[in-house]
Amino acid sequence: MKHTHNFVEEYNGLGAFGMDRVSDEETIIFYLQKFSDDELMKLLVKKMSNDELEDIYSLINRILKAHLTEAEYHKLFLKEDRY
Repeated sequence: MKHTHNFVEEYNGLGAFGMDRVSDEETIIFYLQKFSDDELMKLLVKKMSNDELEDIYSLINRILKAHLTEAEYHKLFLKEDRY
């Protein structure tokens, strides 16, 4: 299995945003891992508008392009073995 979502399974923090940088980072990881749950996504994407789907896709791509090198993108996001 190439993908992991261990943080959400082990997290015991507050899950509150706006307190401090560490809590904000932990909350984002927690929310994104909860959000990307297969069962939730299967239901949610069917209910989302085309614009909402495009917004999420564009946001993720913009963040990836801004913060990852090409090698990091292929290795960490695409999980390609050649990197």
